[in-house]
Amino acid sequence: MRASTIAEREARGRAAREHSKRSSHRTVGELHRNPIELLKQSSEGRVEKLVPLRYGRMSVSPFTFFRGTAIIQAHDLSRVPDTGLTMPICGDGHLMNFGGFATPERQLVFDLNDFDEVATGPFEWDLKRLTASLVVAARHMRLSRGTAEHLVMTAATEYRDRMAQYAQCGALELWYDRITFDLMAETALTPERRRIVRRGMEKAAGRTHESLLEKMAEFDGNRWSIRDAPPGLFHVHGANSLFSPDDDWFSIGNWDKLIAGTWGEYLKTLSHDRRELLSHFTAQDLVFKVVGVGSVGTRCLVLLNVDHMGKPLFIQIKEARPSVIAQYHKAPALKHEGERVVRGQRMLQAASDIFLGWASGPSGRHFYFRQLRDMKLSANIELFDTDLLEGYAKLCGWIMARAHAKASGQAIEVSAYIGRGDQFAEALTGYATSYADQVERDYEVFLKACRSGELEARTDDDMAADFRV
Repeated sequence: MRASTIAEREARGRAAREHSKRSSHRTVGELHRNPIELLKQSSEGRVEKLVPLRYGRMSVSPFTFFRGTAIIQAHDLSRVPDTGLTMPICGDGHLMNFGGFATPERQLVFDLNDFDEVATGPFEWDLKRLTASLVVAARHMRLSRGTAEHLVMTAATEYRDRMAQYAQCGALELWYDRITFDLMAETALTPERRRIVRRGMEKAAGRTHESLLEKMAEFDGNRWSIRDAPPGLFHVHGANSLFSPDDDWFSIGNWDKLIAGTWGEYLKTLSHDRRELLSHFTAQDLVFKVVGVGSVGTRCLVLLNVDHMGKPLFIQIKEARPSVIAQYHKAPALKHEGERVVRGQRMLQAASDIFLGWASGPSGRHFYFRQLRDMKLSANIELFDTDLLEGYAKLCGWIMARAHAKASGQAIEVSAYIGRGDQFAEALTGYATSYADQVERDYEVFLKACRSGELEARTDDDMAADFRV
């Protein structure tokens, strides 16, 4: 079969404008839905006693609410025409789901770092999630409308310009392209900003398994055990458990049985050398860990292992639920949700965790495995000034372009669709502003449901008080 020429691929990209004009991306669409019903739908199957904590974390601000409502935006995006340029997308690419982490070669890179919603979808859905998050965050930080719009234009034009560059690259060039600190610093940051980020990198370098062991666990002379810190960290079968006695996991009896079959299945998804490496570690303890905002209540475990020298390795075992993107955009589905997350992460990231794998757990739930924390660096945007936020928006646009170009091989088509002007970026700016208005309206509906008792919302401190003597 003859490969398409570059000219044919460019024509295909421009042809997508016929059923989805670039200016049409300004439209949010007619949104007749109840955000509370969608939220309740996404809470089904979670650990029941943790759902109020999920809502409590979301109630802090419109921005935290936005972070926990990928399902609502996916629903809304499905109500407007798309480009038809589909590819593996992150599905939840808001500005807090980017960060720095160490590659297997111990080099710090910046990339997307959350793939729970990864699926095949229109490329612009990722951009709309990102740009809306920039406006919601800017408002939360009490920045002006002009500043918020400038942040969106910065991210969108960076995506356009980087995608145009990637359209000139060969397949291997794209595969090997990484956004390292030095590369990022020289293009996206002023010298003063580089010093700030470098300090953050130095802190990240100290976030290792060994530093985590000292904070989280204690040794009784024979075995390590992780200390409970409810509601965020607890033993499934311990005195501080938030599992109901009738939960299928609680009835298993102990953590060895909980993990036994799952671990063997996970090992089969790894390459021989990774399996060999893990054979040097012995399991010590297993706890439940509450993570993030949107993932609160999903089943997430941390397994502490040590090698013959007593050096630790923390493996996170995270539940993989059906992607909200797949719920609203028809695409070929993988039979295993954990495999979907791992495959998507490997395609979109420049370099992925060496221990990424998947398995099914008790009751047939799907999980993926990764290291818990390895030199990770995340942005605390509330401490950013306008300059640093602009550099960060630029970085996010670049990272998203690199991820899409690598995962899809469609940089030529996407670049041709966007073109060289500002029309697409301006449309996204209009969309992000209008959608931020919608987020604020939905947030008010959500708070009203919490106040009326339709939804129960509790803070971490409030729940932790239940365990204090």
